[in-house]
Amino acid sequence: MSNIPTLYEWAGGMPVFEKLTDRFYAKVLQDELLEPVFRHMSKEHQLHVAHFIAEVFGGPAFYSTNEGSHFRMIQKHIGKHLTEQHRKQWLKLLVETADELCLPDDPEFRSAFMAYLEWGTRLAVINSNLDDPTINTDEPMPKWGWGVPGGPYQP
Repeated sequence: MSNIPTLYEWAGGMPVFEKLTDRFYAKVLQDELLEPVFRHMSKEHQLHVAHFIAEVFGGPAFYSTNEGSHFRMIQKHIGKHLTEQHRKQWLKLLVETADELCLPDDPEFRSAFMAYLEWGTRLAVINSNLDDPTINTDEPMPKWGWGVPGGPYQP
């Protein structure tokens, strides 16, 4: 079973995730709804998001060992007051960008890819609207695989 590629490997590795987030955030900054939310993001934001998503999909632990933790990612959304409209537009632009870059479109990969994006964006909206969140500082990094979500609430 060890010869089964991770979602990260199947997608094409780190260069694919970095290109995905670079192109995606260029679109975000041109989007009327999302630009106000992201206009003040750091120059490193795209790279951090690429590293985060890559790690979730089985790539190297660049994010959790050098850039933050799942707790840290959750903290970045607190107070942003994201709406369902923000979530849907963010998701639409990311999937559009994935299609443009020809990320794998086989049902198994896209099912896992979409499952994580749905879970993560819904969590971001929830956390962004909490006034006084109680968050576990040891919140584990989500791990997503083939057809089996591995979010922090899985045993």
